[in-house]
Amino acid sequence: MSLRAYRVLREAEVIVGYNKYIELLGEFIKDKEIISSGMKREVERALLAIEKAAGGRYVAVVSSGDPGIYGMAGITLELLEKEKMSDRLAVEIIPGITSANAAASSLGAPLMHDFAVISLSDLLTPWEVIERRLAAAAQADFVTVLYNPVSKKRTEQIKKAREIFLRYKSPSTPVGIVRNAKRGDEEVIKTDLEHFLEYPIDMFTVVLIGNRQSYRTARFMITPRGYNV
Repeated sequence: MSLRAYRVLREAEVIVGYNKYIELLGEFIKDKEIISSGMKREVERALLAIEKAAGGRYVAVVSSGDPGIYGMAGITLELLEKEKMSDRLAVEIIPGITSANAAASSLGAPLMHDFAVISLSDLLTPWEVIERRLAAAAQADFVTVLYNPVSKKRTEQIKKAREIFLRYKSPSTPVGIVRNAKRGDEEVIKTDLEHFLEYPIDMFTVVLIGNRQSYRTARFMITPRGYNV
């Protein structure tokens, strides 16, 4: 997290977030009012945060990584507008380190050129839309970061994503798999498009698929920017 985020969490009176992310905060939740709930309760959490803030409390709504990237910033701002509260409350979106950046740094430098980030979760986005985005990213040769690749109920999407990428990319295209990026028990695997499904992948995993210039060394995954080396 950023130093600004660290300071805000220290100063906040109320912390609102998904159960797992609240657990990850550890010492930050000491002596705080905690509002936590499970998946699919994002709207409820945002409304409770707004209610607490409107009552004069210093509230921090937490997300994993960056709150503006698949996080709570969007729905919170939407509800502030809907409730006509945006002009009444002081609001700050504090940037964090999204898992694409965290995972990339553990692999080396795979995001040195144009890249796309695509979530494979179809809870809020129709799968047909996700398929079109995957095909467009693969055909355009973007380095592609896959969020939410596999869940207990959703196991086929990652296989379909691989099939789509194999239409446009070589089976030897470098792929990096990072689980629990920068969380202490991190796992890092460097493999390729043909073989990456042989490794464990879950909701705590990020998959990075290289472009045509990406390559692996003994230690790193690298995507050249185009400098003369």
